[in-house]
Amino acid sequence: MPETAPSVQRQVVPAGDPSPQTCLQVARQAAILAVTEADHAMTAVCLSRAGAAVRLEAVMHATHKEAVEAEKWADRAEEYADDPTMPSSALLHCARQTVDHAVRAQVAAGAETTATDLRVELERKLTATEYAERETERRREEAEREAEERAATGMDQDNRDQAARNRYLAEGHVAELGWTAGHVRVLEAAESGRLYWRDGRARQAARHGVWNGGRRISRERTEALFAAHFLTAARQEDGARVLVPTPMGQTALELARLHPAGLYPSDQAAYEARFARVRRRHKRRDDQKAAARLLLQLDSSARNLYRKPVTLTQQHERAEREAADRWEDEGGSCPAVQAPRPATTPTEPSSAPTRSWSGGKSAVQSTLW
Repeated sequence: MPETAPSVQRQVVPAGDPSPQTCLQVARQAAILAVTEADHAMTAVCLSRAGAAVRLEAVMHATHKEAVEAEKWADRAEEYADDPTMPSSALLHCARQTVDHAVRAQVAAGAETTATDLRVELERKLTATEYAERETERRREEAEREAEERAATGMDQDNRDQAARNRYLAEGHVAELGWTAGHVRVLEAAESGRLYWRDGRARQAARHGVWNGGRRISRERTEALFAAHFLTAARQEDGARVLVPTPMGQTALELARLHPAGLYPSDQAAYEARFARVRRRHKRRDDQKAAARLLLQLDSSARNLYRKPVTLTQQHERAEREAADRWEDEGGSCPAVQAPRPATTPTEPSSAPTRSWSGGKSAVQSTLW
């Protein structure tokens, strides 16, 4: 099974090719010409004499067949135009097919082949001015679409693509974990930094740092997640062990949130799913049951491919922090250090305190050490 979903977008129209609007207009005009000839052929049969009926009926059937094909390709062109996953070349192909069938309909009817003029429109190369105008319009449309997507998702194109890949990963891996919604709640409690273990029980503290009391958390699920290395523990001075997600646990939690449909409705259903995966003919049944009670670790491919998307707001905040750090590291103003007062006697520079600017990090380190 592939691990990443391809990011499918409409291909850019090659230089010189007709625009999608031109392809649609040509296809519809060609279909109208073909249908018109089919109607004329049918009218001729209705008004014909007995001697010419056989020949006119043959013409009518041939023209009708080509008209049906022309309409089919024109309708397909309109469907492709509404499908953002279709390449731009698909519209051009549909338009050419429609024109070909329209020409054949006119030839079958013995009429003037005016549909050939539409071929010229499809094959005509754009002038430099027309191409520049098209590029300007294309960039404007792309900018508008990007602005709409950013407003709707709060992310740029790269992070939207990453979010789509994450959803694809979740669909392929969450069910393999064999979790219920209860396992997700345990990890969410650990993510909050308030999940702790004391006296053989798991609880979620009411406040961070107060490792006493709080809401009870499933002991069995907590032990299973810890045994499978989705949780890790840090012992406190009072004997409590604070449980937090491991990197694998955090990734699994994020994927489970993206695809809650992959969670099982009950512990029994999750156990049966895990049992089906570990079931082997050569194994004793008790060994299979013991293996099914254990949680499987998240597949390494999902761990390596998952990346948490970064929103535009987070990017902006990170850029501000980095700019502030650079400013301090380069000797700029540091709010943690009080600026020395200027000398009271300008004529005695030796009495003025010496300014000693240091970076923010070194100032903080001096207070810690």
